[in-house]
Amino acid sequence: MAYIKNNPLHQHLTAVNTGKRCFENVYESVIRMILAKGFDKVTVNGKTKFNFKLFREDKKHIIGLYDEINSLVSYIKDAAEGGSSREMAFVLVGEPGNGKTFFVEFLCRKYRQFLSIEANRRYTFVFKNLDKLGTYGKINYIESQTYEDPFILAMNLYEKPEQNRKFLADNVGFSKKKLDIYWKNYRPLGACSEFILNTIRNFTNGDINEMLKFIDIIKVPITQSLGTITGKYPAKDKITSSSIDLLGEESIQRLLHIVDTNNPYRFDLRRGALARVAGGGIHFADEIYKNKKDLVQVYLGVIQNREIELDGFKWPLDTLIIATSNNSEFNRFLAEKEEAPIVDRCRICYVSHNTDYKLQNDLTKYALGSDIKTSFDRQTLHEDPNLNYAASVAIVLSRLPRSEKLTPVETLKLASGEVAGEKSIKTLTEVIDTLNQNPDITKRFGQKGLGQRNLGRAIQLLIENSDTNEGKCMFAYDIFKTLERIILDYVVNENDRSKYMDDLKIAKGLYRERIMTEIFNAYMDEPLAIRKDVMNYVNMIIGIDAENLGPDKMWKYRDPQTKELKALKIDERFIESVEERLGLKTKEQKNNFRTSVRKIYGQKLSIDHDYDFMDNLELVKAITDVRLKSNIAGAGSLIGALANRTNEENQKLYNRMVKTMLGKLNYCTTCSQKTIEYFCTQEDEM
Repeated sequence: MAYIKNNPLHQHLTAVNTGKRCFENVYESVIRMILAKGFDKVTVNGKTKFNFKLFREDKKHIIGLYDEINSLVSYIKDAAEGGSSREMAFVLVGEPGNGKTFFVEFLCRKYRQFLSIEANRRYTFVFKNLDKLGTYGKINYIESQTYEDPFILAMNLYEKPEQNRKFLADNVGFSKKKLDIYWKNYRPLGACSEFILNTIRNFTNGDINEMLKFIDIIKVPITQSLGTITGKYPAKDKITSSSIDLLGEESIQRLLHIVDTNNPYRFDLRRGALARVAGGGIHFADEIYKNKKDLVQVYLGVIQNREIELDGFKWPLDTLIIATSNNSEFNRFLAEKEEAPIVDRCRICYVSHNTDYKLQNDLTKYALGSDIKTSFDRQTLHEDPNLNYAASVAIVLSRLPRSEKLTPVETLKLASGEVAGEKSIKTLTEVIDTLNQNPDITKRFGQKGLGQRNLGRAIQLLIENSDTNEGKCMFAYDIFKTLERIILDYVVNENDRSKYMDDLKIAKGLYRERIMTEIFNAYMDEPLAIRKDVMNYVNMIIGIDAENLGPDKMWKYRDPQTKELKALKIDERFIESVEERLGLKTKEQKNNFRTSVRKIYGQKLSIDHDYDFMDNLELVKAITDVRLKSNIAGAGSLIGALANRTNEENQKLYNRMVKTMLGKLNYCTTCSQKTIEYFCTQEDEM
């Protein structure tokens, strides 16, 4: 009898052959999804990393994690190419609150979006008209329990592989080359699908047209709440957790209908988490090493063999397994030597905290939330323009280990790609390499510190503070007080607590430097006053040796940022004053510093046309001090004028500065007054 083509399986196979639908394993799908969005290169701590753009999409995307993303993509790519990664799980290990779970859930969300595109949709098959077989009672319709692809069914329609290849070539038109590619993903049908198909084969005497009348094709649901395609299994306590949660169990309801007790369909695999993601899905095992031993042993079998096994019956899986664990649980698990086989089957990726305070700005925005904050009486809470900086610097400093080669501030700057005096990025790279040789993971670079949850708690304390509610403003300096509270309440280790307190002092000093700049800008009634003076100094030391410099010391140059022709008067007294503030006394020291500034400017301009040296805190501080001294006879007199407003002139100065802060620098009445008040104290000076 001739083969009849008007059946759902044939239509699906034809769509695959013409490229309208696809047949690929989960690794091929995920790597295609990632690489389709493209990537570029970035330099992180002196080393080149790939920046995969998929992970930077959406309003709330992944910040940093360059090493970890590179490792995951490499692992998936290796598995897609048939490497050893295919028989392993990918495990993210790190401190709580450093973004492990967010990372995995972000990947799962992007994968569901990817599969919602029609050309990428996953399909599975169902057996229908089962009442005709007479052995399934009132069960008339059975889905593949592990969401097997229809192409897998086509590979197993006949008992002999060569017959299946011939069927696909002769009746659907697949070329030998295509079949060779697809056959790399061959796997047998799961026990119940094979059993039902065999029953249908016997019932129809092997007539392919009659067999296909029992088969229909449906889309695999991708709804998150169903746990299909992407499923999560969080570690439970040792009493309630069971292998049933992963593998499934025998179903009493099915046994009431099924005549043959040897039928593997008596097992309900969808009761477990694995079967629901077995058709090209991602299984997320949260805190995998918190599970009791026998459940971890189940994972061992699943990871190694990629199949569910119950009472000798087997169901192959096509699943990407990603897990997370915190350091303490992982170390406890490693200490139990008999558990070595499970660790051997895992690709361990140690996740560090973010150590770039500029990237931390975005993470701090996540912690602050996207909605407008309000006080208890429902009034809008203003956010101090320095709050994000203060919180980010304090949090990141806690994550930076101490080093003899670099001070904490130098490490902070270099880790964020900034200039740190004479210290180069090479020094930081050497420090990181040395620290990363330590077998104790927590001693490595960025592996210990205050996490994102601690930052969230500190912001919660800030919002509930009575001063915040009364002043209707989240004042930046108050974040140091709440972070101190968090350190005292949540950090158990005494050495860590002491270090974090020292880090807070350094962060307060950096905040103080920022406030000096802000006050100067307010005094000059210009938001970028100090930035202009910094660039004037840089341009002056570039132009001081120019050949076209006349006796009037006027130098004409083309601004590389605006491309405009500008004239600048070289003020040698200003240059000398700045360099004195920097502690440069000899001519040689001054020339060396000027040469380094020129060199940095030349290097930075090739990458960033808007580079402004504002990351060079020593230079900014020196210029601020000089300007304060020259314009208003020293910061001391400004402090006196602002603190003592008994005369009309001082009150006018104060009012004018507050007006500038309100109108041009994004302050509110509360934080502008508090910032000036803080400036008038001698606290936290570095």
